[in-house]
Amino acid sequence: MGHHAPRRRPLGAGSGGSAVTTHDGVTSVLPPDHDRAVLVGRVWDSATGGPRPALVRGQEVHDLFPLAATVSDLLERADLREVLAGVTGPPRWRLDELVGASLERRTDRSHLLAPVDLQVVKACGVTFVDSMIERVIEERAAGDPDRAAHIRRTVAGVLHEELAGVQPGTAAAQRVKDVFVAEGLWSQYLEVGLGPHPEVFTKAPVLSSVGYGAHVGIPHFSSWNNPEPELVLVVDSTGRARGATLGNDVNLRDVEGRSALLLGMAKDNTASSALGPFVRLFDGAFSLDTLRAEQVTMRVEGPSDGFVMDGVNNVSRLSRPFEDLIAATYGPHHQYPDGFVLYTGTLFAATKDRDVPGAGFTHKPGDIVTISSRHLGTLVNEVAPTDEIPRWEFGIRALYGYLEAVAG
Repeated sequence: MGHHAPRRRPLGAGSGGSAVTTHDGVTSVLPPDHDRAVLVGRVWDSATGGPRPALVRGQEVHDLFPLAATVSDLLERADLREVLAGVTGPPRWRLDELVGASLERRTDRSHLLAPVDLQVVKACGVTFVDSMIERVIEERAAGDPDRAAHIRRTVAGVLHEELAGVQPGTAAAQRVKDVFVAEGLWSQYLEVGLGPHPEVFTKAPVLSSVGYGAHVGIPHFSSWNNPEPELVLVVDSTGRARGATLGNDVNLRDVEGRSALLLGMAKDNTASSALGPFVRLFDGAFSLDTLRAEQVTMRVEGPSDGFVMDGVNNVSRLSRPFEDLIAATYGPHHQYPDGFVLYTGTLFAATKDRDVPGAGFTHKPGDIVTISSRHLGTLVNEVAPTDEIPRWEFGIRALYGYLEAVAG
C-alpha cells in the first residue's frame, strides 16, 4: 500500500488468461441495499500520492479528507451520521474506475484500500463449535493433514454431539470439559471454546491490512493453509461498535497445528489480513442485531486446476454474542485510543479434498477468494506467495509524512 509498482497482471489472470469478469462491476462490490447504506472506505489517491477516507454512494465516491484525515478520526465523531448526510458536491472518484484499478492492481491509478487505517487489527478465534473441533483436530494431528483426516473421521462426530448447544462459561460447559478430560481429549482450544474467556489476539499491524482486489499472501514455509471468511466489527476508542466489514483471516493450519504458541507465525504475515470492501456504518436500519443473522459466503476458485470450493459462515451460530467479544477485547484491562477492528471468527472449515483424497484443502498461487454477505457487499482477493507480492512499505511514518505534506 502506498508504493508505486509496475503494472501487474489483472486479478485472476493466469498465463494466457484474462481478468475476472464476474466481480468487475459496481453492483457486485456493493451490498444489494447500497442505496440505503452508509458506506465508508479508503482510496489511494494517485493525484496526491496517499490514502483518503471516502464516502461511497453508488458510482459516486466522495473525498472525506476535508472532514477527517483518517477513518479512525472520522469514526470518533459523535455527529458522524449528520456530517455524512451533509456531504454534497461533485464526487472525486467513480467507483467503477476504482474497482477496475483495484482488480488490475494498478498502483499508479486511484484504487481501493482496506477501509480502516489507525485501528488495531484484533481477532477472535474458536468462536464456533465447528471451528473449535477443527482446531482440536489440527492440534492432535500436529499439522499433518493426512493424520487430521483420520482423526476427523473418528472423533468429530463425538465432539459435535457433546458440544451441540453448549454455552461457553456455563456449568453445562464445565461438565462437557470434565467428560473430555476423563476421555483424554482435553485441548487448549476447548478451553477458549468452552471456558469463560474467548481467544482474542492481534491479527496484524496497524495499516498492514489489504483491501479489495489486492493479493493475500501465503509464506513459502506453509504447505497447509486456508482462508477464513469472517464478519469484522469496527469499534471506536470508547468500545462502541460503529460499523462492520468483511474479512479474510488467512491462516496457516500446519503452523498453528504444530503448536498454539506459533499463532503469531500462523496468523501475522504480509497480506494475511484482508478487509473490505467498505465499512457499513450502523444506523436506524442497520445494527448489530441485523448482523446476528448474517451469512458470510465464500468461494475459492483455482484457475490453475479448475478447483472450486464454496463455504458459508452462519453468524447466527456464534457461541458468544458480539458484545461479549468486544468486552473481552476492550475495557479496563485494555484500551485502543484509535479504535480497533475485530474479526469475529468463522464457522467455515476448509476440509474439501483438493489433490489427494484425504489430504484436505490448501491454497495454490492464483486462487481467487470471494467473500460476500447481504449487507456488506463483496471482497475479492487473489492468493500469492508472500515473497512475490509488493512489500508492505506504507506504515505510520509514511502516513504522517503524507498528512504533513498535504497539510502544508
